[in-house]
Amino acid sequence: MEAQRLDEILKANPYPGRGIVLGKSRDGKSFVAAYFIMGRSENSRNRVFVEDGEGISTKAFDESKVVDPSLIIYSPVRVLGDITIVTNGDQTDTIYEYLKQGKSFEDALMTRTFEPDAPNYTPRISGMLEPFSNRYKLSILKSASGDPSSARRYFFNYDSPIAGRGHFVHTYKGDGNPLPSFEGEPVEVVMEGDIDSLTKMLWESLNSDNKISLFVRYIDIESGKMDTRIINKHR
Repeated sequence: MEAQRLDEILKANPYPGRGIVLGKSRDGKSFVAAYFIMGRSENSRNRVFVEDGEGISTKAFDESKVVDPSLIIYSPVRVLGDITIVTNGDQTDTIYEYLKQGKSFEDALMTRTFEPDAPNYTPRISGMLEPFSNRYKLSILKSASGDPSSARRYFFNYDSPIAGRGHFVHTYKGDGNPLPSFEGEPVEVVMEGDIDSLTKMLWESLNSDNKISLFVRYIDIESGKMDTRIINKHR
């Protein structure tokens, strides 16, 4: 299947939820990671991304409006050596701790499952970039078609990725009640432009009412140097 355009995918979906894009830049010199969050409730929308060492954390924009921080406050991005971990929940910490112990991305996620936010049972989506090993991974943990009695764990490995290509996974197929979970494999997408043009394209393609925050990072494969952009709706 031909790689799709990220802007077209996002503009056609008013509520993809949270999304991860991993890939390689068009010139082949950088690995690329992007993560965005969206929200419908006041609690979900009351967030910003803040830098946290080499990673980022979510933070309440207005502390007085926080209702339940359990699924909205976490570290979406953490870095361990040359490895960058990107997820939509506190499984970032699980992966980080397992890797520190010499265990694997897969080992860590076999201990986790979808989010306990009935009736949506939001999938946990996770990614890991390993530029010096020339590979990246993605995972989806979800319920069995909305049935919380059964979990589905999917892992996708991308070795020697192609320049100008990436993969995109997000939590929801679209808006609804309950929210319909993402289905199938991560979508192969075209990776165009530099960090600023990619950031601009992603932010402008997300639904203006529902978008909250966006993180984009380019990692130079040769030097390991990281270049990062963060956009928050609340400033």
